[in-house]
Amino acid sequence: MSEWTTAGLWLAVVASGLYHGVNPGMGWPLAVSAGLLDKRIGELFRALGLLAVGHFTAMIGILLPFGAMLTLIVWERQIRIAAGLIVIAAGIYLLINRRHPRALVRIPPAQLGLWSFAAATAHGAGLMLVPIYLGLCRAGELDTGHGAAIELMSGNLFTAVSVSVVHTSAMIVSGGVIAIAVYRWLGPKFISQSWFNLDIVWAVSLILVGGIGIASVGIAA
Repeated sequence: MSEWTTAGLWLAVVASGLYHGVNPGMGWPLAVSAGLLDKRIGELFRALGLLAVGHFTAMIGILLPFGAMLTLIVWERQIRIAAGLIVIAAGIYLLINRRHPRALVRIPPAQLGLWSFAAATAHGAGLMLVPIYLGLCRAGELDTGHGAAIELMSGNLFTAVSVSVVHTSAMIVSGGVIAIAVYRWLGPKFISQSWFNLDIVWAVSLILVGGIGIASVGIAA
């Protein structure tokens, strides 16, 4: 891949993280609530940390299996197409089924890490990264020997961790900025008066990312 392509893919990782962080559905209002209830900004940061742990776990749980697949060497093109179709299917499902998963309601507010993991998984946040991640791996350009296979797997695992770290960092920074602004200056009324729902945008984004992932396979072929 060219340097511009690689830079574009990493930019997509960061952009999707910022996008997830701004979305209230990923939990920044819960961080505001934690800070306001205890009247300490330290609780807000603690809540953001737990949300980051849960989100990272959801991301790495999706990406690691792809990084560990040695068959990526031989079936790289087919896997990338299948991954794109899965992401598109997830987006279509979220467009049709607009209700939030009931399981999220049953998780106690104190368990923010678990809630963040469940929310990211239920909304397909990790799936959005799969086509981007597979594009970064580009296994088709590597040799198919045993030594190359080991190098590929270790490199892909490192890439999976790196993508998850960068994405989660961008997510928690963007969400944290909004949470701190609401806590310090805007107040809780801001949430009720200017609440925005990104569910439709999120679903359409999944479809677009899946489509771009499939299109990139044809370009790379």
